[in-house]
Amino acid sequence: MTSVSKYHLPAGTSAAGPYDLLVTPEPASWGYSGPRILTLKPGEAHTVSTGDSEFLVLPLTGSCTVTTDGRGFELQGRRSMFASASDFAYLPRESQALISSASGGTFALSSARTERGGLPARYGRKEDVPVELRGAGACSRQVDNYCLPGTFDAEQLLVCEVLTPDGNWSSYPPHKHDEARPGPESELEEICYSRIAGENGFGYQRVHGAPDRPIAVLAEVRSGDTVLIPHGWHGPSIAAPGHDLYHLDVMAGPGPDRAWLICDDPAHGRVSSAWDAQDIDDRLPFGENR
Repeated sequence: MTSVSKYHLPAGTSAAGPYDLLVTPEPASWGYSGPRILTLKPGEAHTVSTGDSEFLVLPLTGSCTVTTDGRGFELQGRRSMFASASDFAYLPRESQALISSASGGTFALSSARTERGGLPARYGRKEDVPVELRGAGACSRQVDNYCLPGTFDAEQLLVCEVLTPDGNWSSYPPHKHDEARPGPESELEEICYSRIAGENGFGYQRVHGAPDRPIAVLAEVRSGDTVLIPHGWHGPSIAAPGHDLYHLDVMAGPGPDRAWLICDDPAHGRVSSAWDAQDIDDRLPFGENR
């Protein structure tokens, strides 16, 4: 068994400097991935240097301007993560950017180490973000695929949002992506940052391993909590009744090919066979009028 506290970071416990959350490869004993959460008051600005990593600047709430290499990207952002997808900006390694916000907001800066750096800084349109509805019945959830293979080019970074209606389960059946092997499966670290709708909202997140690579996490997550997934089967993520659940998933790995290939836990994979006979939850997709 492993300590829950090692992998479950309650809100505020990993704050540093200007960041509400700062997880980088070094303190997390990671090799690649590292999200940061930055809150700016109206009129504030922050300079970020990417170093050996590529970054995705994604508004969680509010809007901002990202200025880099003489170019400015105006991110219109959104009212909340449950209101809509957002536009975003990509920053390559060895670059510097100024993030400024006239009206204030909270912004996710997701990063991945990479030895390559051939891609330019660029803007991602909200309208081009694929919004996918997965599962059915009580396992219905929404995935906003910002920066995945086939949706937006990056060197190593993978970023998506998972939105789960209250009372539903997501990341189920449990799956893993911790070894490169035919089948298929790719080796990726994953970090999940959570927000919960409603006052005193909460959810649950589970990670379990194999006898040769044990890990055991069952965390009650609240807004601002983060769960680190170095390996193992992860899921379900459970939204408590009355409280919609949001996850920002940041992934990266060592493979030469940027791929997101997962393997379902054979002990529970059969549950997906029932989805053909069930409807997708009619509360999806999330939006302003939900």
